Amino acid sequence: MAVHHSLALTDASCSDDDRDMRTGKKQTWLCGLLQYLSMYGTGIAYTITTSTSMRAIKKSDCYHKEGHEAPCAYGDNFYMLMFGLVQIVFSQIPDFHNMAWLSILAAIMSFSYSFIGFALGIAKVIGNGRIKGGIGGIHVATPAQKVWRVSQALGDIAFAYPYSIILLEIEDTLKSPPPENKTMKKASMISIFITTFFYLCCGCFGYAAFGDDTPGNLLTGFGFYEPYWLIDFANACIVLHLIGGYQVYSQPVFSFVDRWFSAKFPNNGFVNNFYRIKLPLLPPYRLNLLRLCFRTLYVATTTGLAMFFPYFNQVLGLLGAFNFWPLAIYFPVEMYFIQRKIEPWTKGWIVLQSFSAVCLLVSIFALVGSVEGVLAEKLS
Repeated sequence: MAVHHSLALTDASCSDDDRDMRTGKKQTWLCGLLQYLSMYGTGIAYTITTSTSMRAIKKSDCYHKEGHEAPCAYGDNFYMLMFGLVQIVFSQIPDFHNMAWLSILAAIMSFSYSFIGFALGIAKVIGNGRIKGGIGGIHVATPAQKVWRVSQALGDIAFAYPYSIILLEIEDTLKSPPPENKTMKKASMISIFITTFFYLCCGCFGYAAFGDDTPGNLLTGFGFYEPYWLIDFANACIVLHLIGGYQVYSQPVFSFVDRWFSAKFPNNGFVNNFYRIKLPLLPPYRLNLLRLCFRTLYVATTTGLAMFFPYFNQVLGLLGAFNFWPLAIYFPVEMYFIQRKIEPWTKGWIVLQSFSAVCLLVSIFALVGSVEGVLAEKLS
């Protein structure tokens, strides 16, 4: 698991001083806690996003049949409950995290809806015959609203790069040869380049297509109505991607809880006993009561919080702002200092600490704005 893996890395790099080792372990456990909290938050975000896409499919079909001005209104709660039920079942599948096909399917779905969003943005710009919007961004009533919008946008951008949350999980799966660090560096560069390319293309062409009327989600905000079947397909790809993605982020938490309880209560039957159950048309299933209870409760709480705060952009911004500085900046910088044995107050140390401080301020700014956005939506 990520915590144990990073703990080994940290301990191997620390000095022999006991206090330094204790500090390193505390930081490692804090990093692990934030990592698992981030995975939990991602489950909430994926529940909201999936229900939004499922609702968008229904609305797209309604608009196609009844016209673009039809009152095609559908709630989110039903789709969130459906998603939650699916995840409860999937969370009980043994060795779900070892299914290689899941990553392949997720990649195909991701490329599919990204290409569709990109292509629809280009088509809309060509159809308009001009580029909408401006360098100043969307116009709002007051400077204060502009500040809040900018801060929420920074949080959304931070959430768009969640890769630091599962970085150590990915490292745990690497094998050599070739050397793991070379494989990781190459994979990181390629993934960041491709991700940035699609984000910029979808974001820029979406804004160029709609200007001030740009929806928060191009494929669910109905900037596009036709071809409706293509909108449906893109949203179906999102749903399939996030059904698997929820498990990708949840399985590390499940494994950690299983191991922790097993080590803490080695003789407890509730924790360690498995009961063989024969299901029709399926191989025998080994039921564990701890897994059944904890994983069901985990999915139920993410679903419940998503239903209580069903605000797509605001929740994504909040989670992105919360995760960004500690997981993507602070801990990597601290580990780099230890690995490269960089002394305090050297040139490299000052540059990286300054960079970390600036990112901290940006994260605080984004966090405050995102909290304001969630509260404003909840109270409105």
